[in-house]
Amino acid sequence: MRSDNNSGVSPEILKAIMDENAGDAVAYGGDNVTEASQKKLREVFENKTLKSYNLISGTAANSLIIATLSPTFGAIFCHQDSHVYGDECGANEFQTGGAKLVPLKGHNGKITTGELEEAIGRFIIGEAHHSQPSMLSIAQTTEAGTVYTPDEIHALSSVLKKHNLKLHMDGARFANAIAKIGCSPAEMTWQAGVDALSFGTTKNGTLGAEAAIFFNDTEDGSFIYRRMRSGHLVSKMRFISAQIIAYLEEDLWLNNAAHANAMADKLYQGVKEADGISFSFPVQSNVMFAVLEKELHEKLWQAGFRFYTRNVAGVSSTRLVTSFNTDISSIEKFINIVQN
Repeated sequence: MRSDNNSGVSPEILKAIMDENAGDAVAYGGDNVTEASQKKLREVFENKTLKSYNLISGTAANSLIIATLSPTFGAIFCHQDSHVYGDECGANEFQTGGAKLVPLKGHNGKITTGELEEAIGRFIIGEAHHSQPSMLSIAQTTEAGTVYTPDEIHALSSVLKKHNLKLHMDGARFANAIAKIGCSPAEMTWQAGVDALSFGTTKNGTLGAEAAIFFNDTEDGSFIYRRMRSGHLVSKMRFISAQIIAYLEEDLWLNNAAHANAMADKLYQGVKEADGISFSFPVQSNVMFAVLEKELHEKLWQAGFRFYTRNVAGVSSTRLVTSFNTDISSIEKFINIVQN
C-alpha cells in the first residue's frame, strides 16, 4: 500500500525488452523503435503533429517541459501539494534557470478557476519587479488521488489562454485518470487545452519509461538540448521506446490502471463505514488518503501493510496506494483487519 512505485513490471513489458535485445540499433533515439513509439503516441492521442521525447524519469519530464514552456523570469502556478512543488528538490527552478513556482491551495487537490484568476491578478504585467505569469502545471491524477474532468481542464485552460499562458499536465498516473473518466487521451489533453503532458508509465507497469509530449506547436526546438544538457538523453533508447509501445498496445495501460482503480474502490467500499478510519478526499483513482486511529494503524502495520503518512491540505493522512498487480487477497485482508 506504500506506493505503486514499489510494484513490479508487467510481463508484457519485460517481453518487449527481451524481444528488442537482439542485434544493434542506432543509439540516442535514432532507431526505428523510437520512431515507432512516437507514431504510436500520435495514434493514441489522435494528433498527427505532437512531438514526443522519451525519458526514464518523471521529474525530468516535468522539469524539462516546464523549462521549455516558461522563461527564467516566469511565474509557474501549481497546487501547493503538487509533486512539482514539494517533491522534486527544486528541479523545476533549476532547469528553468530560476523561474518562480507559485503554490495555490485548491480543493480536493484540484485548482479552481477563481483561484487561478486571483493568483494571476497578483502580478503586474510588464513590471520589472514582478515575475511574469507564464503557465500552470496540474497533476492528473492529483496528489490527493482525485481526477480532473475534461470540462474542468478546459475551464482552467480558458483562463490561461485569456492571459496567453500555457498549461502543463503532470501525468504520472494519467492512465488511472483515463480509466476513471472513460474519455479519450485526446479529450483529456490537447482537446481540453493542454499544451504539454508528462506521460507517465512507470507507476503503471513499465520498468522505467516516461515521455514528454508537446501539443499545439509549443515545443520551441530547445527540448533536445535541454534533455542532453541535463543528462537525460538515454543512449540505448530503443529499450525505453519498446516499453512505451508495449504499454500502449492492446490497451495494456488501461487494463493495468483499471485493475489498480478497482482494487482501491474495493478497499474503500469495504471499510468506508468502519470505525477507526475516515477518508480525507473522494476516492477516484488508485491513490487514497485516510485518517487512521493509532490502534488500527498499528494493527495494519503489524499485519505487514506499509504506507506513508503525510500532510495533505493541512491534514495528516495515511496514503494507501494500489497498483496494477495488487492481489485481491491483500485487499480482503486489509478489509478484514479494519472491520474486526
